[in-house]
Amino acid sequence: MPTPVFLRDVVDEMDALTDEATAYINRRTGELYTLSREEIHLVEDEDDPEDLPDWQREALSKAREILDSEDWLPLPDKFDIHEYAIMEGFCRAVDAPELREELLNSIRGRGAFRYFKDTIYRHGIQEAWYRHRQAAFEKVAIEWLEANGITYQRGGRTP
Repeated sequence: MPTPVFLRDVVDEMDALTDEATAYINRRTGELYTLSREEIHLVEDEDDPEDLPDWQREALSKAREILDSEDWLPLPDKFDIHEYAIMEGFCRAVDAPELREELLNSIRGRGAFRYFKDTIYRHGIQEAWYRHRQAAFEKVAIEWLEANGITYQRGGRTP
């Protein structure tokens, strides 16, 4: 039976992603691993430069294992998560009409993420935003884990 993964660990991986990396999960063991774009390109190009240090050779070996195995699946990325839609959902859920309108205005146009963040801090509602965002990320993770037949449990590993 596959090892259940901790939901918080999956969400943390999804939250830490950048355009320069992709996070993967092993559907049998629950192991999480993030590959850089560089590692992925080296494996795809089948390029194994002789002058790589040992640590990078090990990372490349792990990257090959991940990319060549059906057990490893890429986690949802920013395009699957739709953070703008999460912000908009938060704005629309605010009860106070004037604040709701100010928040909706803050996410329109260039710099939307920055204006939104400025607005939530100015009104002292950043904790409510972070709870909303966390719940939205958990929902995406749960739907993805269930769709891929990966068992999970709430919480996360203790450090």
